[in-house]
Amino acid sequence: MTRFTKGHGTENDFILLPDPDGSLELTSAQVQRVTNRHAGIGADGVIRVVRTENADDATVRALAPGAEWFMDYRNADGSLAEMCGNGTRVFAAYLRREGLVSDREFAIATRGGAKVVRVTDDGYAVDLGPWRLTDEAGARRDGFDVMVRARFGKPIPALSLDLGNPHAVVMLPEGITLEQLDLTEPPEVHPEPRDGANVEFVHAVGPGHIAMRVHERGVGETRSCGTGAAAAALATRFWSGVENESPWVVDVPGGRLVVTPLAGQRVELAGPAELVADGEFLL
Repeated sequence: MTRFTKGHGTENDFILLPDPDGSLELTSAQVQRVTNRHAGIGADGVIRVVRTENADDATVRALAPGAEWFMDYRNADGSLAEMCGNGTRVFAAYLRREGLVSDREFAIATRGGAKVVRVTDDGYAVDLGPWRLTDEAGARRDGFDVMVRARFGKPIPALSLDLGNPHAVVMLPEGITLEQLDLTEPPEVHPEPRDGANVEFVHAVGPGHIAMRVHERGVGETRSCGTGAAAAALATRFWSGVENESPWVVDVPGGRLVVTPLAGQRVELAGPAELVADGEFLL
């Protein structure tokens, strides 16, 4: 039997598997089975909790001096992912509950580099690190660089961003609401990104305030996406023409997040994290 903890960040949910020595070998089929919401525990992804020095990736192991624990994240389809914004907060909550870290600010290792987490009054804030416009020249020339089409919809211009994982952000035109979107199938992105992309659909609520829905690669529509919220806020900020460091409120179906652009082309994500169950299952 394998121990697990279930947690979520704004209802983006994860199964955490303690594996300090890195001995647990997960197959895609095992991840798919345990994340299945009808035949398994159910989750958007799986996170192995591994000492960074025991990671199977040499690039990750190199982060061990500054980040003791590695967040080995898998999408629900079993594919590896660079990192996960909401997952980092849930991972941090688990480390603190288990007494594996005690500081109120610490770094965790991900395939997207080391991420610094700090405890806040209502959860955790994570420095997601550097971000960039995928095609900055094209974006600044045209305001967008790809086209996105949701199921039964028309192609809409979008902006692609890299936050350690790929995103395409769509600002919905007048007359189309978030509720009208059919995200039961992956949106089409043209040109198609080599490694796929998370696709965020955004509605402006007011100054510094947006709402969004997201379709995550390898998962489907989720109740929240942390890096997606950051990408959505940064794209909206770009389109606004006022690229300062004021925070953005991002409403997602699972709750509310706060995204703050930082100096040096970095971005911070803040929000809650909850651990809701512990148990054992047959892997």
